[in-house]
Amino acid sequence: MKSIRVATCQFSVEGRIEHNRRWVLKQIEEAAGEQADVVHFSECALSGYAGVDLPGIADLNWDELTVATRDVMAAAKKQKVWVLLGSTHRLDDQHKPHNCIYVINPKGQIADRYDKRFCTGEAGKKPTLDLCHYTPGDRFVTFKVKGMTCGVAICYDYRFPELYRGYQQLGVEVLFQSFHNARKTVAVDPKYNIWKTIVPATMQCRAAENHFWVSANNSTTRPSCWGSFAVQPDGEIVGRLPVHQAGVLLTEMKMDPACFDAPAPWRPAAMSGQLHSGQLLDHPRSRDTTSI
Repeated sequence: MKSIRVATCQFSVEGRIEHNRRWVLKQIEEAAGEQADVVHFSECALSGYAGVDLPGIADLNWDELTVATRDVMAAAKKQKVWVLLGSTHRLDDQHKPHNCIYVINPKGQIADRYDKRFCTGEAGKKPTLDLCHYTPGDRFVTFKVKGMTCGVAICYDYRFPELYRGYQQLGVEVLFQSFHNARKTVAVDPKYNIWKTIVPATMQCRAAENHFWVSANNSTTRPSCWGSFAVQPDGEIVGRLPVHQAGVLLTEMKMDPACFDAPAPWRPAAMSGQLHSGQLLDHPRSRDTTSI
């Protein structure tokens, strides 16, 4: 039975790269000590999140970020683990960077990079929120760990189920979803926190719809909306970290055939456009929709 050990990490992401670097390196070491195969960090975990942890991209020290990223790559090599590192990827001085996840392999190399596809803001209007600071990406990213196909997504992507159907078609068995639902998210109205309900519920739905594992993490910066968690392919949350407390959640993610997959018999047909099960019948009583 295929299996990988995942470390879902959370800490207080700040606008100070050195602070974030120390936590990332500390948690890589902790996760490796627990025999983790993959160490997963939250959105912008190393760089800080522009518009939230930092006033804007102009406040990001690119040279310091480059050095810190190399330190994380060296730690991945030393500990022989995969690291999914939330950060910011520079383009040039004329274009906004990507909000990204670097996929760092156990050799300490960047094997790939996922760029957040759905940045928050409104189409056709003056850029707001993410779109003030970041350029969206346009590609799926998959990689294999011990024979298991893994995919990557970031925060607001979770509102678009089409992305997860795409990952299901690519054979993804573990989905790494990095969030940053903290600091200003609930500071606007501390009494309103739909995220603590909708994020876990949506990720449970994405897991069960597509029958894959989900590792979902968050910054613990106050006020944080929810603690990091893991979901198994039938939609059950099988582990959760406390809100506002740094920690590492270890989960053995295995593709157990006993794990219930309700839509399995009809998922391929539904994804190809057949939105019903069984054989349709051309019958006058079926076509008559206004009689008893």
